[in-house]
Amino acid sequence: MAKMYYDKNADLKSLKGKKIAIVGYGSQGHAQAQNLRDSGLKVVVSELKGTPNYKQAVKDGWKPVSAAEAAKNADWIQMLVPDQVQEVVYKKEVAHNLKKGAVLGFSHGFNIRYKCIVPPKNVDVIMIAPKGPGHLVRRTYEEGKGTPALIAIEQNYTGRAKAIGLAYAKGIGATRAGVIETTFTEETETDLFGEQVVLCGGLVELIKAGFETLVEAGYQPEIAYFECLHEVKLITDLIQEGGISRMNYSISDTAEYGEYVSGKRIITEQTKKEMKKILGEITNGKFAKQWLDENKKGRPNFNKARQVMSKHRIEIVGSKLRAMMPWLRRNI
Repeated sequence: MAKMYYDKNADLKSLKGKKIAIVGYGSQGHAQAQNLRDSGLKVVVSELKGTPNYKQAVKDGWKPVSAAEAAKNADWIQMLVPDQVQEVVYKKEVAHNLKKGAVLGFSHGFNIRYKCIVPPKNVDVIMIAPKGPGHLVRRTYEEGKGTPALIAIEQNYTGRAKAIGLAYAKGIGATRAGVIETTFTEETETDLFGEQVVLCGGLVELIKAGFETLVEAGYQPEIAYFECLHEVKLITDLIQEGGISRMNYSISDTAEYGEYVSGKRIITEQTKKEMKKILGEITNGKFAKQWLDENKKGRPNFNKARQVMSKHRIEIVGSKLRAMMPWLRRNI
């Protein structure tokens, strides 16, 4: 059973008088910075001048500085710039400004797991990884709730890394929902696997294939959109709230029977073999190298794939249908 921590296990006093530098004001950065500030902690934000994120930070009441300046006097440096640029930012601006006994923090273990960043031995290395996008981390905090998170300690130089990490988790509201103990390796590998096989890669391809099958068979694309994309949220909400059994209780017996007789015809043993192959590419570093090389080359394949996806008929049809449902925008 995984070890869990809640509000009662964390004390904000562990960070009292400490300065936290949030490096990167993107999805996680904006949420964590504001939550920490609202929790009464001392925070400084780093972002590139002139970028949309910089302008948003100013709008939110910050005076953004460079990563080097943010790290120079900080007791905790939280690396929240994208995975593919963390190594450069760390080596150019953060590494030489790390104080002995400071915390080098992350919300994803990618750069530590694949040794893109190799911290000095005289700092704590901690990961606090919210299990949800930044807008959810912020929204649930403001609602008096919280987004669950993971905690991992890679280096415990001070001997107080877990206490400090749990205080940070409490500062962003995560201990309200629960914080699970893990490792940088486990978080990185399971996160990449989940994204590629289920949440993003697998789900998107399943949606597209279903949509294309119906349209190619002569059904209206609008109907196909609702059946294969729009209703996904209704089903996943039920699963999240009460598990698969709760979802099955809520749907019709016809739908449940269809799940049992047809599901395994779509997700076959061959599919699972491919999943295992993908997991192997994650654990042996092949995927990480491929992604970093893609960025060094200017993202030719990434940009091409993004352009193709934007022109897919499901996106065109969906854009028109979503325009008729403006209330959906609150989730963006």
